[in-house]
Amino acid sequence: MSSEPQQLPSAPFPILTSVAELRQWRAQQLQEGNTVGFVPTMGALHDGHISLVNESLSRTDSTIVSIFVNPAQFAPTEDLATYPRTLEADLERLKAAQYHPSSGTTPRKRGTFVEVKGLQEVMEGVSRPGFFRGVATVVLKLFNLVQPTRAFFGQKDIQQCLLLRRMLLDLHVPHPLPSDLVIIPTHRDATSHLALSSRNAYLSVAERPWATVLIDALKACEHEWTRQRNENPDGRVLVGSVLNEAKKHFAQVQERASTSADGAGVTISPIYVELNDPLELTHLGYDYGVPRGHGAILSGAVMLGRTRLIDNLVLEFDLN
Repeated sequence: MSSEPQQLPSAPFPILTSVAELRQWRAQQLQEGNTVGFVPTMGALHDGHISLVNESLSRTDSTIVSIFVNPAQFAPTEDLATYPRTLEADLERLKAAQYHPSSGTTPRKRGTFVEVKGLQEVMEGVSRPGFFRGVATVVLKLFNLVQPTRAFFGQKDIQQCLLLRRMLLDLHVPHPLPSDLVIIPTHRDATSHLALSSRNAYLSVAERPWATVLIDALKACEHEWTRQRNENPDGRVLVGSVLNEAKKHFAQVQERASTSADGAGVTISPIYVELNDPLELTHLGYDYGVPRGHGAILSGAVMLGRTRLIDNLVLEFDLN
């Protein structure tokens, strides 16, 4: 941990900044027989985070929130230096104990890391190598310290959720059990249905009207999935036909942006849209027909200007 004391605002709940303080708090919960809910975050809290906190407060006796911008999950070219840090505003929104460690929580070039092979190299892992190693390492450390009865994550980061469940299963982590890693549906803007994200703060005024390009593309794919499931005699869904709907939508929006005054200076760059097995995250090939009774994860990423947007929809599968 940092050798210099952190200057933190006062709050009506414990703010823990060291491993020793966190262990003392956890021992007290154990002594009192309290169940503990845990919500790990990187700060810059929005309504999506608060929905996770409220879910934990309603389902456990005590809730703790970690706020830590994890350097291990940022590549050298990514936005570690500029990632939003709004600690005072975050404290005003919370009503739970909080763990706010220094960067000493994660190793840099030497030390122990956790990798979940097979689940970390697909989807987001293709364009962000090393990202999930950083996530798994720090979250396992936090799980070991907090020993939560339940942990609460948002569906927006679905690959992270399923990867962490596999980590809990494979490493026989007792707290939380894989079944107690609770995935809460993505919190969305009530009007646009844009998934809430701390990185949405990067969007310019001109870019915001175009920010639904990804979720709209995914919904077009979902519509095609449902059409095929209902109309094909054997109920199979052809992956390629589903994903083509995203390509069409991106092309239409890019054309509209390039020819309208509102789109001046707006760049839309799709990164991927794909279908994956909902348990193993195996990539479903373009020519594969998904049989009736089998679901999938439909996910994607797009760069809107300098802002990376991710989103997903779960098709015919229950996450919890």
